Parts: sequence; structure tokens; C-alpha cells
Amino acid sequence: MAPNAHEAKMAHPRIAAGVLFFDAAGRVLTVEPSCKDYWEIPDGYVETSESPLHAAIREVQEELGIAPPVGRLLAVDWAPNEAEGGDKVLYLFDGGQLTQDHLGAITLQPEELKSFAFVSPARISERTIPRLARRILAAAEARNEAVPVYLEHGQKPGSEAA
Repeated sequence: MAPNAHEAKMAHPRIAAGVLFFDAAGRVLTVEPSCKDYWEIPDGYVETSESPLHAAIREVQEELGIAPPVGRLLAVDWAPNEAEGGDKVLYLFDGGQLTQDHLGAITLQPEELKSFAFVSPARISERTIPRLARRILAAAEARNEAVPVYLEHGQKPGSEAA
């Protein structure tokens, strides 16, 4: 098999990374994008030669204007979407509970974000699209586990498709 034919069969996914932040009540920090009709978490695409962790840290600094410590990996989600360029792998990291100092220092990137709010896990699916809601909830649950969770379209393999 020619090298080009072999490479043509290999996946070339887009990679994104985000951070879950929480408040004292266990609610998840969500952000309202300027260009979408649903809420998200602080996240973005990994750039060339950048690790997913460093991309997550960079995106938090760019989007929220803060640099809190970012902890361990909570979830990896294989979630291709033809409308968004095909193969995609998403990493979610644990940002822990934001301090009052960090909350007071949040400065939203005006070109991208309109607002932010903490949302209870029970209401996440009301704020965002189903695949992101599943990913957020699975990652939040993984905070109580010793290892990250592997997901496909926001679900553990073998669970009922949505």
C-alpha cells in the first residue's frame, strides 16, 4: 500500500479542549456565545503544537480573562460532526471551584461572549445542545471517579444512543 493511501485512511480529527468550573453549590459555569443560540463552557480548538491542557488554559484566559489552576482530565469525547468538519475529539478538564477573587476578575471576551452563569446539572440540558449536555454531565460525574471517562457523542460506549 502506498504511503499516501495509508495516510488517507488515517483519522485527522479536529481537537478541542474545555474546562468545567463549579461554584460552592456544585453548579457548572456556562458562557453565552455571541454567535450561537445555546450556552457552552469555556473551550476552544487546540492549535498546532499545543497540548489539549494548554489549549484549555489559553481559552479560559482569552474568554474569561482569568488564570485559575486547571486540574486533571475528566473526559475525552469522540464526537464527529459533519457540519463541523468531521472527526472531532474533545477533552474536558476540571477547573474546580472558582474563588470569589476569580469570579470578581472575570472579564468576558466581548467579540465571543455575552454573559456567563452557573447552572445546576439538572438544568444543563435546558441551556445547551444534547451532545454537549451529555458531555458536561458525564465529566461532572467523573470528578468523583479515579480515572477520566471515555465518551462517544457524550455517552459511555454501549449506552443507549440519543
